[in-house]
Amino acid sequence: MADETQAAAHQEAHREAQAVQAADREPTFPRERTCPFAPPAEYARWQAEQPVAEVVLPSGQDAWLLTRHQDVRAMLDDPRFSADSAHPGFPRMYRQAVPQVLKGTFLRMDGADHLRYRRMLGKEFTAKGAKEMRPLVERTVDGLLDRMAEQGSPADLVTALAYPVPSTTICGVLGVPYEDRARFEDSTRVMISGRSTPEEVVRAKEEILGYLTGLVAAKEREPGDDLISRLLEEQVATGELDRDEVPVLAWLLLAAGHDTTASMIGLGALLLMEHADQLAALRSDPGLVAGAVEELLRHQTIMQIGMNRVALEDVRIGDRTVRAGEGVVAQLMAANRDPEVFADPDRFDITRSARGHVAFGYGPHQCLGQMLARVELQVTLARLFERFPKLRTVRPVAEIPFRHHMFGLYGVTELMVEW
Repeated sequence: MADETQAAAHQEAHREAQAVQAADREPTFPRERTCPFAPPAEYARWQAEQPVAEVVLPSGQDAWLLTRHQDVRAMLDDPRFSADSAHPGFPRMYRQAVPQVLKGTFLRMDGADHLRYRRMLGKEFTAKGAKEMRPLVERTVDGLLDRMAEQGSPADLVTALAYPVPSTTICGVLGVPYEDRARFEDSTRVMISGRSTPEEVVRAKEEILGYLTGLVAAKEREPGDDLISRLLEEQVATGELDRDEVPVLAWLLLAAGHDTTASMIGLGALLLMEHADQLAALRSDPGLVAGAVEELLRHQTIMQIGMNRVALEDVRIGDRTVRAGEGVVAQLMAANRDPEVFADPDRFDITRSARGHVAFGYGPHQCLGQMLARVELQVTLARLFERFPKLRTVRPVAEIPFRHHMFGLYGVTELMVEW
């Protein structure tokens, strides 16, 4: 027994030594941008020369980086790769230990467990459901544009329009009182920021879950025509879902349902203003807006890292073999600039067919609310430039503050405009 204890202690010491050694290694991924509207240049080089590249993450881990469109889609749709961040080989991006806020949620589940939750929520986020939400989005956008006109220019498009549109929409879906939106907006931004401390992340999660737990209790007493009430009636009451799971599901939808779309509204508006020819084409033919949104999503993929997975068994990708337990990073930005799929991929062209982009991910874990996000982007951008045909930025791009940190979502933190 003493020998076994000594051996176990030796193994633990060896693992700790390896971890320390790994933490001292210089990371080779991710890289910093040199252009605000383009991925780091190294990603295109990897795509051309090493589409399945060995990289060192900031955590000190080795991982495989996928940059080709076909490899990214194949891996994300392959059940031999797991989204479970509790797996010891799952790619970690931070040098220090950080709270795994998604651990145990359906976003980190695989197979039948993940599918069970997707089916519960999926019917709320269909194309039909998104179409039914369009009138709410239109009223919200029109009201916000009215307020901008009344207050006059200049205005910060991020706070005046980009954030309120998806916040109002997801509040309507879930049955969250709109006046309470600041509670979850602030908390969500803390949790997704690469600059937040572990303590700040934990505190933000506890605050938002505490609020939502109280809201669920209120819906039990007085149900409404909203997703939370329907989950309580159709899933909790039938035993398909535990009551304690409802606040967590609501939190995931709130977190995913506003900051991502808000970032795309701000970045998309800026990109259109920077491309006068494309904006003129959109103004002359509003029917181009759906295609313009797809091109914006392709060209300005806001997930900076991508989607991480861990191999459950040995898998061949390209000319490489990914061994069981090894981490893989699907670089969505690079995949959406793959010249084998999108001709002249760095060119922004709202008339191209951007069909097949992976801005929302791919496979069983692709974005649940993508149909609703498309409606929000289409309505907001079309009506913004229709209402303010002379809209322009107050400062040049070089002076506009971007989220330059390499983690989290990309976008502008402020966008001062005048008209």
